[in-house]
Amino acid sequence: MIAERLAAAGTGPEGGAHPVLRVLVDGAPAADPDRLADALVDPLRVLGRPALRVSARWFLRPASLRFERGRTDPDALREDWVDVAALRREVLDRVVDDGRYLPTLWDPDVDRATRADYAAAPPGAVLILDGSLLLGRGLPVDMSVHLRLSEAALARRTPDAEHWTLPAYARYDAEVEPDRIADVVVRMDDPRHPAIRWPPPSRR
Repeated sequence: MIAERLAAAGTGPEGGAHPVLRVLVDGAPAADPDRLADALVDPLRVLGRPALRVSARWFLRPASLRFERGRTDPDALREDWVDVAALRREVLDRVVDDGRYLPTLWDPDVDRATRADYAAAPPGAVLILDGSLLLGRGLPVDMSVHLRLSEAALARRTPDAEHWTLPAYARYDAEVEPDRIADVVVRMDDPRHPAIRWPPPSRR
C-alpha cells in the first residue's frame, strides 16, 4: 500500500521520525495526481502521520506572466506557469525551517492572491504536494512519486481542448526523464490496475 510505504519512509535509520516528510506527487492532469494525493491523507492519518495537502494549482503565476506568450503555448506551460520559487519559499523550505507552510498563494480562477494564513505543521507530518511538470526543477522534497502515462494513453485521456499541452509533456519526458529520477513510478495507463515501481533499497 502506498500510504504505508510513505509513512515508513519518514523514519530515519535510527528510528527517529523526520520533523516533516515532503512528498511530491507529479503527473499530467490526465493521470489525476490530485486524486492520488488526496487518497493518501486518511490512510496516513490512520498510521499516525498527520497529512497536509498542498496543490501546485494554487501556486501558479499571475495570468499576465503565464499567458505572456499566449494561452496555448506548450513551452510557456512547461517553463512559466508554476511559481516554483514561491513553492520553495512558502511551502517546502518554510515547513522545515519553522514548521509553517502556506496552503494557497494565488487563485488562478480570479487571478488574485488568496491571502491565506500560514498553517502549522505538527512534527512527524507528511506534506503532500501534487502538480504537473514539477520534477527536475530543484524542489526540495524527500520523496517523489511520478504518475506515468504512455503517449497514447495521455492523448486519449486528455480532452481535445487541452491537446495543445501534449508537446509540453513530451518535452518533459525527453528532457527531465521523470521515470528515471522519481523515487516511485506508478504506471497509470489502466487506472484500475496501477503498476507501482518502488525504489531499490539503496535509494530509500
